[in-house]
Amino acid sequence: MDNLLALKALIMGIVEGLTEFLPISSTGHLILASSLLQFPSPAFPTEKVQLFEIVIQAGAIFAVCWEYRVKIAATLMGIFSERQAQRLVLNLIVAFIPAAVLGLLFSKKIKEVLFAPVPVALAFISGALVILWVERRDHGHEAPSRINSVDDITLLDAFKIGCAQALALVPGTSRSGATIIGGMLFGLSRKAASEFSFFLAIPTLFAATVYSLYKERAALSMSDLPVLTIGTVAAFVSAFFCVRWLLRYISTHDFTVFAWYRILFGLVILVTAYTGTVAWVE
Repeated sequence: MDNLLALKALIMGIVEGLTEFLPISSTGHLILASSLLQFPSPAFPTEKVQLFEIVIQAGAIFAVCWEYRVKIAATLMGIFSERQAQRLVLNLIVAFIPAAVLGLLFSKKIKEVLFAPVPVALAFISGALVILWVERRDHGHEAPSRINSVDDITLLDAFKIGCAQALALVPGTSRSGATIIGGMLFGLSRKAASEFSFFLAIPTLFAATVYSLYKERAALSMSDLPVLTIGTVAAFVSAFFCVRWLLRYISTHDFTVFAWYRILFGLVILVTAYTGTVAWVE
């Protein structure tokens, strides 16, 4: 493995970790970062890059597992005896199903049509407008949130959040953004929606990683292990600090700043693509 490829893997892993749990779309940022870095190469072709971008999500998920290790351990220990643990697990299963089913049916077509900078930019801007609308709507209501803890989420709430998560199959939408903002729209507090989004990421992203590894196993070789390891470790470290920062941030702030970031970023992509300033790879 050459040093340039290692550096690109490191940068991609950092981008994944920093963006996976913020409402700004990790997939969108990875597509754009890959394009700018010219990551696909003869030694690491496009099919391997696409698999790399999915596999390194495991690093970000391990960061969440570590941050919530006490809650996760208590849930696993009580899954056969405690109603609260059973309820959380069932809610996660129900919320996981919509994206899993739609992903299996349409993921190939979505990758063919939408995994490109301009569609990602349009999704960035569209998602930002939804965030601004939900935040303005919440600020206009004085009533407290209906649900303030992940333990109080109902099966219907979980299913609706799962449907919101399915929207993130469109790259640039943001899985965390769809689940957090969707949860807030359905009556969850900012903290409860964020934490449920973190927990829901565990089965969703692990399933995507395992499925992709199995499906594309023939494309991998032992020589690819160092690249995958660098990206996964970088994603773990950056996601660990990002999750801790986000939990502190949402205690006193809303998500408006992320919406404006999405709009600005989306406009920059559209302008540079239209003018040819940046040779985005389609």
